[in-house]
Amino acid sequence: MRILGIDPGLRNTGFGVIERSGSKLRYVTSGTVKSGQGDLAVRLKVLLEGLNEVIAAQAPQEVAIEKVFVNVNPQSTLLLGQARGTAICAAVIAGLPVAEYTALQVKQAVVGKGHAKKEQVQHMVKRLLALPGDPSPDAADALACAICHAHSAALGAVSTRSLHMKKGRLV
Repeated sequence: MRILGIDPGLRNTGFGVIERSGSKLRYVTSGTVKSGQGDLAVRLKVLLEGLNEVIAAQAPQEVAIEKVFVNVNPQSTLLLGQARGTAICAAVIAGLPVAEYTALQVKQAVVGKGHAKKEQVQHMVKRLLALPGDPSPDAADALACAICHAHSAALGAVSTRSLHMKKGRLV
């Protein structure tokens, strides 16, 4: 199974693709879609097009995305939610099921404790996928989300809501 993990962000949306075969995980690719500054609609379009390119090039079978946490700043939370919605739309338009995980669930699955620091997540992602170096923070979070999904799916314990399109309708 090929899984695309997404760490949504308005400026930088991280993505990471892994393959799961039995209990083995294999790194495929990762990176960041950068939307820059300026008009919100244009930035969301950049994210949508960038994720569409990743989906077309990597042909994932499932998508895992991090849920939005409520931030101290409500405006930041709303903007992050729009970036997240754009990422979900890219997956759903491509007909892919979407699983959602909290940051706590992702960190628990990858590091073993839900309140791990970003550096710990990066280190464990590097270790679990046998990477030669640390991935960028956004890519590491996206890969961690994909790893969380791979572990959950392998255990048959996916309790997240899946969204996908069937004949042009959301199912």
